[in-house]
Amino acid sequence: MTDDTLPDSSKKLAAIDLGSNSFHLLIVEYSNGHIKTLEKRGEKVQLADGMDKDGCLSDAAMARAMTCLELFAHFIDGIGADDIRIVGTNALRTASNSDDFLARAQALLDHDVEIISGREEARLIYLGAAHALAEGKGRRLVADIGGGSTEFIIGEHFTPLALESLDMGCVVYTDRFFADGAITDKNFRQAEREARSELANIKRAYQKLGWQDPIGTSGTIRAAAEVLEQHGQTEGGVVTREGLDWLKKRLIKQNDLHSLSLDGLKASRARVFPAGVAVLRAIFDVFKLERLRYANGALREGVINDLIGRDTDQDPRNNSLDALTTRFDVDTQQQHNVRESARQAFEHLAKSWSLTNAHWRYLDWAARVHELGLAISHAKFHRHGSYILEYADLAGFSRPEQQLLAFLVRAHRRKFPLRELNALPERRRLPFLRLAVILRLAVLLNHSRDDDPFTDFGLTAEGDTLELTLPDDALLRIIDAERECHYLSDTGLTLTVSTYPASDSPHTSSHLQ
Repeated sequence: MTDDTLPDSSKKLAAIDLGSNSFHLLIVEYSNGHIKTLEKRGEKVQLADGMDKDGCLSDAAMARAMTCLELFAHFIDGIGADDIRIVGTNALRTASNSDDFLARAQALLDHDVEIISGREEARLIYLGAAHALAEGKGRRLVADIGGGSTEFIIGEHFTPLALESLDMGCVVYTDRFFADGAITDKNFRQAEREARSELANIKRAYQKLGWQDPIGTSGTIRAAAEVLEQHGQTEGGVVTREGLDWLKKRLIKQNDLHSLSLDGLKASRARVFPAGVAVLRAIFDVFKLERLRYANGALREGVINDLIGRDTDQDPRNNSLDALTTRFDVDTQQQHNVRESARQAFEHLAKSWSLTNAHWRYLDWAARVHELGLAISHAKFHRHGSYILEYADLAGFSRPEQQLLAFLVRAHRRKFPLRELNALPERRRLPFLRLAVILRLAVLLNHSRDDDPFTDFGLTAEGDTLELTLPDDALLRIIDAERECHYLSDTGLTLTVSTYPASDSPHTSSHLQ
């Protein structure tokens, strides 16, 4: 099914989750507030199981991953860059050769692949679970046991209140505690003790927030619920403390990890199942749970719902930037003035410089947070702000988006950072050089920090030549602009400054493309 066959009001969205244990693909049709699943696939890749002691993904693990992605590539052909998000989780966060993986994956899929932080993973998991459980039962605790990490979220409705990702998962715990292939009480106790130690880091804060509705998502918890139901221990997708006690005894009785067989347990999950059960038992112990119900919505469903909310009032990226500007006490009047001048400059240049609404989004964000670093120090505050934006956990933002935003803030004043420009993906360099120039001009035009944005200017471009026209009585701005000509000379752009009588109005043109 291609986009051409969808109704005019519909669009196709896709999510790919590159998990530590499994890769998942979800493609949906979104129309008038409704989601219809078109394709849903999962493949056991076990990246985390293919990592050596130095944290390097093995050739075999890399080959398994590329074989899976080659299959997925056929399904996402024709889906636009704004309608797909491909996310990597714990194994790719920790792998020493993840850059090599990203290069190969992006070439194969013809789309950007992003490695998300643990807390961003947790946020997306909660979003997927919350949409799968539309009914409200008070505050929720959501746990998601993955191959390399386990995410914990407390939230109400669609809003997460606490997000955490801990380094424990069914694949890494299998390698650490069940490597000999034996399923014993000793192995279980060691795995559970380690998991309880990890959980101690969040126990107090989570218990203080409290919850009424414990929820589990993804493979381990789904498998536990299915096995317990098949054996008459529970029903309705519920996992209980008594059920886990029964399950542990059954697993120990079978003893051999490689020949493990239980009704309701898929053969592809059997090897990592005991370790997952050990983690789940530790969660029940630490949080004093008696029962937990399974929700059929997790990371990939969260990615889809996040895509739907982007560029709307619900876009979490705007909320993240608002929180940053509040936390770092950004001057909102100066923020507004720079944004308005940047908007006018962008309108002047959008057509001649082939800039789009997607580019404006980055420029708008950068104008809002360009003074973030002033809360740390006035000296080199553009560097401080850039560092915060690149390395902070910003809900909704991908790491590539944060890198691009951090570059714009780094480049908004003083000597132009050519090294940082050249570190960007090649296809991003020219448009983001141009966006940086627009931001620099908007900042210098508002250098005097007036009550209103400065908009009495004209701006035209022919290729790499840019002309800024200012009223002849704007002496300080003329001096700043002439200094900017020198700063930009290293970029290959030529800026010229001309004046017009202050009694006239500058020539304006263009609209957002």
